Amino acid sequence: MAENHLPHKLCLNERKELTMTGVTEVVSFDDSSVVLHTALGTLLIQGQELQLKTLSLEGGQVAVDGTISALLYEEPRQSFSWRRLLG
Repeated sequence: MAENHLPHKLCLNERKELTMTGVTEVVSFDDSSVVLHTALGTLLIQGQELQLKTLSLEGGQVAVDGTISALLYEEPRQSFSWRRLLG
């Protein structure tokens, strides 16, 4: 339960080194994208020659090296209910 309260912080240096805290799960990664669940939502990192350099999910710390071109947070999807829509 403590992982829900990890502070989320990003530090991007020269678009080459990204370090962050508050990561709860690595969903996927390859050399052009990394998808992470964080304390503040799902984070998509896009770029070229991306590599996970540090991974400590116990401490919520992740570092990514490569050429970072985009950081995108996905809004959480709310469940749809016909019952709420119809009354």
